[in-house]
Order: sequence, then structure tokens, then C-alpha cells
Amino acid sequence: MHKQKTETLIQALDLEKIDIEPGFELEVRQKHLEGKGKELLNEVYTELGGNDKSPILGRLKIDFKVGRHFFVYDDAYHFNRYRLQTLKSAVYSVFNFQWKTQYLRLCRSHERECLLSGLQERIWEGPPLAGQCFGRSEEPGDLSGNGSSGWKLNAYNDVQYDLISRLQGYRIIRIPAYENLMIGGSLKKIDQLLLSPNEATLKAIATWLLRKTAH
Repeated sequence: MHKQKTETLIQALDLEKIDIEPGFELEVRQKHLEGKGKELLNEVYTELGGNDKSPILGRLKIDFKVGRHFFVYDDAYHFNRYRLQTLKSAVYSVFNFQWKTQYLRLCRSHERECLLSGLQERIWEGPPLAGQCFGRSEEPGDLSGNGSSGWKLNAYNDVQYDLISRLQGYRIIRIPAYENLMIGGSLKKIDQLLLSPNEATLKAIATWLLRKTAH
């Protein structure tokens, strides 16, 4: 479903003849993280309950790139208490992200939806690395005790994307599944619009995406 939605976003920009790089991958340059960068990530990792050294991604997989802008579509399982915790870390005071306030609000108000979409083993437990970093998860849906290691790793990786992209000279634009667009005189959730849009909707989506690069 994620792939279908990002393909629709790409299709919308294609119709407007925008130069896009779908599925862009950025190799992480470790030297950019030396010093303050690694310190900021260590703080996030420790606050999430991470064990030993904080792991660093080798590359960032971006949904699509337009110039120096990275576009990342965030599904419902990105919005929970762990992501909220990371958004309050020093990374987001040292650097400015235009979507931060919106994401703080969405993490506070949409954890119930995260529980509906994020109980699959691949998300709740995460990859083996999640257990190594954050210990064993509680039973699916139980956010007491150790909660979800998969959710914690996902939140930590989101911070890595935000920080590393900035340090390497890119601007990350996050698109939350809950964002609304004014279409035909009424507000409609982007998550639904991306499933079966007509040409007029695609044009409106393209205009909306391009507006984000101008802020």
C-alpha cells in the first residue's frame, strides 16, 4: 500500500513535468556525524532505552527526490509515543523542520491508529536489530514495560533520516498520512486521495507538493 501511494505522488509530479528521482538512495557519510551529530543521535538512542552503541544507517532510502528535497511518506505506524519522544530531543531544536509542530500533534492524537496498523510482527517486533538494540518487545499492543522494540527502532531511524539528510545538504519533507487537502471545496485526507485519484486530483496534489518545496 505504501508503494501504491508513493507511486501516485510521483505520477502527480510527472504530469507536471517535474524532474523526479524515485527510489533515491543516499549513502551516509560517517564523517558528517562525527562530534555533535553522533552526540545528538546517542542522546535519542539512550532516551529510547537503547543498549550499547547506537547503530548508524549505511544509506537512506528515500521515496523520491526533487532537487535537494527528499520526500518521505509516513504511514500511520510512524505516529506514537516513541516518535513523540524523539521529536522533543535536541535534534529538533538545533535544526528547524517545518513539519515538527504538526508531527508532535499527530503523535499525541493518533497512537490508537498506530496500534491498529502497527501490530504486525514485522512492525511491532521489527527486524532482529530492534531486539538487539531495545530488548524484547511486550505482547503486541502492550505498551507498558518495554513496549515495542520495532516501534522504537522505527522512531530512532526516523531521527537518523532527519539529521543525516540535513547534515549532507538536503531538506527532508515528510508527508503524514493524516494531512488534508482542499479538493472540490472540501478537506480530504491525502491517504485516501492517493488510492484512486482522477486527473484533477493529481494536479491538485502536484501543486500541493511543490508548495512544500517553496517554504
